[in-house]
Amino acid sequence: MKKTQQFLAKLKLPIEDNHALKPSGKRFKDGGQYRIEIPSVEGPRVFQEVLKAAKASNVPIHRVSQGSGVMLLTRDEVRAMAAIGRDEGIEVCLFVGPRATFETGAQTASAAGKVIGLQHRGADQLVYAIEDVRRACDLGIRSILPADLGLIWVLHQMKQKGELPKNLVIKSSVTLPAANPATARLFEECGVSTMNIPTDLAPAQIGAIRQAVDIPIDLYIEVPDNFGGFVRYYEMPKIIQVGAPVYFKFGLRNAPDIYPSGRHLEDLAVNLGRERIHRARLALDLLEEYAPDFKMSPLGSKDLGIPEVS
Repeated sequence: MKKTQQFLAKLKLPIEDNHALKPSGKRFKDGGQYRIEIPSVEGPRVFQEVLKAAKASNVPIHRVSQGSGVMLLTRDEVRAMAAIGRDEGIEVCLFVGPRATFETGAQTASAAGKVIGLQHRGADQLVYAIEDVRRACDLGIRSILPADLGLIWVLHQMKQKGELPKNLVIKSSVTLPAANPATARLFEECGVSTMNIPTDLAPAQIGAIRQAVDIPIDLYIEVPDNFGGFVRYYEMPKIIQVGAPVYFKFGLRNAPDIYPSGRHLEDLAVNLGRERIHRARLALDLLEEYAPDFKMSPLGSKDLGIPEVS
């Protein structure tokens, strides 16, 4: 085992999990250690209602994310979300629309075949996914949520060659989680800007991933049922300690999966969004009580994927 650990060390990877919970010295560019993300904000109306609830409960929001995909929003809906994000200084992250579960293949519906996740099947589907990203960027969005590592690599190449905005945030999906330091390093090298990790990693395991990469870690603190259903509020101080910089995401227990969302589910999506704000307030109250010295990023930081619309 020592020989293997020595080889990992040569690759500048940790040789074991951070069992000692050594603090992370890394920060967001603004000096903050953590930020707040509200997921499943499925359209302009949900976004507006989430903002109302956040202002009433004094919950700061750095990022909202959407899961149904760009292709299930009209141009006017994307523009409206972009305008709200610009006005409020909030990153608006939209999922890439095409995915294996929306396509005509049968593997993703089988018990063992679900390992395909939300990848894109074949070259045509990859093209469709890239077109979805182009559409979002043309409408002012500067943060995108892919679930396919090949797509991420292509989008990074497009950023470098000026085909996409250089400040486009590429946020890897929780359906494509980096579970160990080596995978996290690969994601970073492929162009991931901010990275989801599995919902059930212990602080020591999160700390090992942090030692391998500099990009922010995204982690559900309340986890949707279909990803485990954990409620991890009291762990937040340890997670910040070893994992900073980190985005805390608030899913919901005992809540339906609403993807793909739409007008037929809009009232439900609004209520789910309001409750996510309530949950975020509960978590922030605990942080303020048990870890008041940890620093939250200020709102509107320059490295956020805040929409750019005229």
